[in-house]
Amino acid sequence: MSVRGELTDAAWERIGPLLPKRGGRGRPWRDHRQVVNGVLWRLRTGAPWRDLPERYGPWQTVYERFARWEVDGIWATLLEHLQVCDDAVGRVDWTVSVDSTINRAHQHSAGARKRRAADGDTLEDPGHSQTRQAIGRSRGGLTTKVHLAVDGRGLPLSIVLTPGNVNDVTAFGQVLDSIRIPRAVTGRPPIAATIPERRDQMANRRRRGDQGGRPPAFDRSIYPARKVVERCFARLKQFRAIATRFDKLADRYRAGIVIAALILWLREPRW
Repeated sequence: MSVRGELTDAAWERIGPLLPKRGGRGRPWRDHRQVVNGVLWRLRTGAPWRDLPERYGPWQTVYERFARWEVDGIWATLLEHLQVCDDAVGRVDWTVSVDSTINRAHQHSAGARKRRAADGDTLEDPGHSQTRQAIGRSRGGLTTKVHLAVDGRGLPLSIVLTPGNVNDVTAFGQVLDSIRIPRAVTGRPPIAATIPERRDQMANRRRRGDQGGRPPAFDRSIYPARKVVERCFARLKQFRAIATRFDKLADRYRAGIVIAALILWLREPRW
């Protein structure tokens, strides 16, 4: 019986063969598809790992597989594989849109273990630890900012996390540099940016006269296409464990976003 939110047969056929195979002796792994569906259930509901339904097996097994594959880069490899396959047949629309969204961090996510010295003294204060885990404090409380670059279809190409109080411009370069889809042809394609000029910047440039420089190029016909990144955020936030951050570690939270992005790529029609 198919359960809502679980992998379809077609989706499993695309990623199942890419998952690790058990080699040598030892206890056989629990079925990969069962475990991945358990991870998806947790992402979709936002429930604690301990509340995982029995049909997915022991919650410890599902969580450990989720965490291990994050460390081993398997989730990122699966997403990259789909991106490469689509790019190879020309399905990736290279009109890239970049934006960010601020997600509330649950109080349980703010308790990541602090680094300690050999004598037991804490090496860093709680504020620095939160920053290291991409948690910032603003008027809305503890938040994490998710920066995305998406293609013209609204599918994620890169994902960057920062504390919620960090300005977008500081992460812009990292977001672009994180777009890495291997190709046979090397070299970075030329990029033409379309960025609106803020009113205060326009006034300041005009006030300076000839010293203010030329206004940046702005294509009004292209700029509305950035709405695809907003739609992508809306689709990702259908996963409650992404709309609200419950994970203590930034790497775990980002892994959840990578998996949700993977699902968006799997849902995209192939014809």
